[in-house]
Amino acid sequence: MSADTTVASPWSNEAEQGVLGAVLCDNRAWDRVADLLVEADFYSLAHREAFAAIGRLIVSGHPADAITVSDELRQTPAAGGADLAYLNDLAQSVPSAANARRYAEVVRKHAARRALIATLDEGLLAAREAPDVGGAVDEISTKLGQLQLGRLTAAPRSIAEIAIERIQHYEALERGEVVAGWPSHIPALDARLNGGLRPGSLYILAARPSVGKSSFAQRLGLGLAADGLPTLFLSMEMSAAEVADRGVASSGRVSYSALLTGRMGHDDWLRATEAMEHLARLPFRVDDEPALTLRAIRAKAKSIRGLKVLVVDYLQLCASQRRDGNRNTEIEEISRGLKTLAKELGVAVIALAQLNRDVEKRATKRPTLSDLRDSGAIEQDADVVLFLWPVREFENEGRKILGLGLDKNRQGRLGEIGLDFYGDTQRWEQSTADIRPATVARGRGDDL
Repeated sequence: MSADTTVASPWSNEAEQGVLGAVLCDNRAWDRVADLLVEADFYSLAHREAFAAIGRLIVSGHPADAITVSDELRQTPAAGGADLAYLNDLAQSVPSAANARRYAEVVRKHAARRALIATLDEGLLAAREAPDVGGAVDEISTKLGQLQLGRLTAAPRSIAEIAIERIQHYEALERGEVVAGWPSHIPALDARLNGGLRPGSLYILAARPSVGKSSFAQRLGLGLAADGLPTLFLSMEMSAAEVADRGVASSGRVSYSALLTGRMGHDDWLRATEAMEHLARLPFRVDDEPALTLRAIRAKAKSIRGLKVLVVDYLQLCASQRRDGNRNTEIEEISRGLKTLAKELGVAVIALAQLNRDVEKRATKRPTLSDLRDSGAIEQDADVVLFLWPVREFENEGRKILGLGLDKNRQGRLGEIGLDFYGDTQRWEQSTADIRPATVARGRGDDL
């Protein structure tokens, strides 16, 4: 029997024969290849049919050898069928089944290459003929993403194997060789997060407008970047220039209003210059493109080499490609997509969110989970939900006290933390103030 041959399509006749021969020689080899291959991964139609027939026999508890597989193929409608002589040659051509996994890896590699070539060919055709270029780009991007996910698919693992790895991790923690999390540099917050932020997690930071969530998120992002963690700040509300101004004010302890008006003294210029030199060394990138779709967010995140922290400011400003007009469903799609992105890229995602107006009707401005605007999916998808709210203001000190509440925390304890915010220099510090309800809300809610 002659196998299919096409010069333009990458494949290995020897590897395909090796997989089939190994399993025919020793049916136990099936378990070493079945998690990696499906019948469509075989380029040769005869090999594809033989692999499917072997699988049916073994799964049903029957032996798979040259005779039984040949018989199975004869009973399969429309199967071209590898004849008995060819199957017998396959079984005898492999000295042992020891290399079955390696043969399977070669077959899978060539299958992935063929799939990539086919997708790129579709993209080339679409580039030439598709009436909607944007739609064609989205479709091809989706297919390329699916190819990558397919390559990353892993087999289930034994809990014992995972536990051994975790013991090694615990020992490394004890020796100080790894950190428990990425510190926010707010001690009370890090304590409740059991060390800080973690890769693969979605953090929701929510507040009413003009309370300070953008400024606080930037403070977190700059702190993480200062620790060497590449950070991307997607600012759909503020311009990149405004983000930079706030960064200079905070890092240099320079008056924000002086920066905006240009009325800076000699010392201000010195501190601003030092701040800019400090910021220039940080792996902190800013993108101020408005109304980003989930697809655009993914593309921007993947464009940053070694990205560890992604800040999205903010969820309700994201755009959706859905056309049903259901904003709850759109926000659900975005929040779920951000959680998936966090796990896929191994990054910590800090997504800002607006609260509904119900919190304004209460005597205390302390938000609850039910105040999250547009979708309950935000709460469901988040690993940690943080709320900011105004407590009180000291006009003569230029200081405001805000509460930071952890109302959902898969990483540790719930609780409340006081924060001091100095608006003129955009600085945030942990506060020792009492933020219990009796002390709440005499602030004016100025724009932070």
